[in-house]
Amino acid sequence: MPYLAPSILSADLTCLADQIRIVEEQGADFIHIDVMDGHFVPNLTFGPVIVEAVKRITKLPLDVHLMVKNPMQFLDWFAAAGAHYITVHQEACLHLDRAMNHIKNLGCKAGVSLNPATPVQSILHLLESVDLVLIMSVNPGFGGQSFIPYTLTKIRELHEYRQSRKTNFLIEVDGGINEETAESALKAGADVLVAGNSIFNSHSIADSCAELKSIIVKNGGKV
Repeated sequence: MPYLAPSILSADLTCLADQIRIVEEQGADFIHIDVMDGHFVPNLTFGPVIVEAVKRITKLPLDVHLMVKNPMQFLDWFAAAGAHYITVHQEACLHLDRAMNHIKNLGCKAGVSLNPATPVQSILHLLESVDLVLIMSVNPGFGGQSFIPYTLTKIRELHEYRQSRKTNFLIEVDGGINEETAESALKAGADVLVAGNSIFNSHSIADSCAELKSIIVKNGGKV
């Protein structure tokens, strides 16, 4: 069942509560929070304090994506702040299996993310135990980039693996998701669409969120 996860990276932080309420009303399933440290990616964004604040604003699950070096040192903080999912990057985590286990021991769902050029094969050994795999469909660091078409091949690879092994991890896609690319990602096998710029920087947050949600519902998502 596909889900919509609006990313507050593109939201107006001066009225964050209002904008989160709008996407909730239009059927958002998760709230996606991009954490960037200025080292792993060339941008600096949110810390645990923002996660705590969003937790007070919404009852939706918080999908926290750590684009940071040394993610192990931050896991406890974000779990305590209220994250439901915590996703770390394969490229940034030296002890990935240990990180997945620690996230689960903290009571959160464990996710692993792959940059566009990182092959799915690099995490095959973990797919029996993770809860979510996040395919970056842009190079991480900034919102508003265009979808990289070859990442659809990676989504299909994960979908085929999941079907053949009967595993249950979610396939999430982040980057360049809009009305044109959403359906392609869903047809390739994606379960969670992260959308920031196409929702929060559109002519109407409500209309854009509703349109993406309608595409998801058409492809089997809940109303």
